[in-house]
Amino acid sequence: MIFAVAATTQTRKWVEAFRSRAPDLRVDALEDVPNPGDVAWIATWETAPGRFAPLTNLRAVFAMGAGVEKFLGRDDLRDDVALIRLNDAGMAVQMADYALYAALTVLRNFDHYDRDKAGFTWRPLRPRSPSSLRVTVLGLGTLGGFVAARLAERGYTVSGWSRSEKQIPNVRAVHGADSLDRLLAETELLISILPSTPETRNLLDARRLALLPRGAYVVNAGRGDQLDLDALLNLLDNGHLRGAQLDVFPTEPLPATHPAWENPALRITPHAAAFTLIDEAVEQMLDKLARFERGEKVEGLVDRTRCY
Repeated sequence: MIFAVAATTQTRKWVEAFRSRAPDLRVDALEDVPNPGDVAWIATWETAPGRFAPLTNLRAVFAMGAGVEKFLGRDDLRDDVALIRLNDAGMAVQMADYALYAALTVLRNFDHYDRDKAGFTWRPLRPRSPSSLRVTVLGLGTLGGFVAARLAERGYTVSGWSRSEKQIPNVRAVHGADSLDRLLAETELLISILPSTPETRNLLDARRLALLPRGAYVVNAGRGDQLDLDALLNLLDNGHLRGAQLDVFPTEPLPATHPAWENPALRITPHAAAFTLIDEAVEQMLDKLARFERGEKVEGLVDRTRCY
């Protein structure tokens, strides 16, 4: 049986990485497999319609990232095929850096200096201490939990919100829909790292964004369907929100004609908060594959009813 790889422009690098670490495993680019029925496992970014239909003996799909929403609800992917996501693979440290970038922006007034530069204004501003900044991280899974812990280690006052109960040292963790509104009302820096699920889509709508205190700063590095972009822009324009840093959008790439590009209070990054690192990802996938074939518990096995 074949372990296939479909990774767009980096397919060859992924194949080489798998082959070097698992010489006894037959690994091929999907495009090079003469008989798709020989594919038992596949690692892929690909979500083209019909991608999985020819893979009649497919046993598991290894997603090359933490998000799996594009693999769900497909008519070409059988329910009995295991869907396994990455838990970290080098992404957590990058995501923490992205969050710290936003936190430092708020503490050290770097966003104000950017705007002052545009107006040729020289205006030194006093920084704040990390402990004075009330940070909330939405999503306390592998990535979000790491981000919350890292911010707490740096001295920030950190709360976290999740669907189910979590415990993270030095982080006030709350859970459940009822607690979210109260938490938003006291949040000065909001960082969303939630997956895309029916419960999280449009979670940060106009009403909830307006609950944030005046002067709050918003970061979204989760999924673009969680946040009402038009409502965010309105709150930035009327001065209720200090600023925002967005890495994900409802439509990607963000259309060149979208007004978000011209908003001076909005920092835009092109879905670049955290990249999958090939070496780390391959090591993790091979470990998951071995556990899966032995019938053991596999971390990252997606519960399709929960969408993660």
